[in-house]
Amino acid sequence: MPLLLCLVLFAALCSATSHAQPLTARDLAPVQVGFYEFPPYSYSDSQGRAQGAILRLTERLLAHAGYQAETRAYPSARLYSGLRSGSVHIWPGAPGKPELAEDTLETRSQLGEIVLNLYFRHDTLLPRIPEDLKGRGLILISGYTYWQPTNALFSDPALGIEQHRTGSHSAALQMLQYRRADFLLDYQTPVEQARQRLGMAELPFVQLQRIPLKLIVSRRAPDAEALRDALDRAYEELSAAGEDLRLR
Repeated sequence: MPLLLCLVLFAALCSATSHAQPLTARDLAPVQVGFYEFPPYSYSDSQGRAQGAILRLTERLLAHAGYQAETRAYPSARLYSGLRSGSVHIWPGAPGKPELAEDTLETRSQLGEIVLNLYFRHDTLLPRIPEDLKGRGLILISGYTYWQPTNALFSDPALGIEQHRTGSHSAALQMLQYRRADFLLDYQTPVEQARQRLGMAELPFVQLQRIPLKLIVSRRAPDAEALRDALDRAYEELSAAGEDLRLR
């Protein structure tokens, strides 16, 4: 009887194992989501926790696709390095970065867009770009990167633009207000939030770019193409079900 019982138990175990689902990357480890500080879309709160509309949407899409997420802030250079090496699996950000082209995939789904403006004071005439920028002072936010045409324009030696960098949108607006420079290159939503906190009047600006936001997937993430496709399906399914996926 003991031998017969052992044989029955062994057969049952083999049967259960043969019907078990194989482990996948999503079962073994969470997806590593990286971001840099870009409030209100992605930022760390006072407790160091990841916050922001695009991070919430990314985690929502991953959960719908059956993945778990671990989200962490990085300086921009380390974030890009992580995407190239595969230590960062996903970045919710701007597609089309030349330095990431060979090492990343992009979702078809567009999560939203951000607007890049050139701000100036009310006592400054509407600038003609690029000729009216020659020899003028420009305020930039430290740690931000821009698309190549924008970088090339404002770094053109022939224009002789004097660049001033600061760490926050509020400080940038105050520098502009106190005439530390003539123009401010910055994104519309964070500028509006900072302006309202400071109680400043609206500023005139020239719109330079409307930049899409997508999920950028490292080619060295586990099953990178499957991950990218699963995120696209999740977005399409939630959208078809009437879910509000707008960045707020």
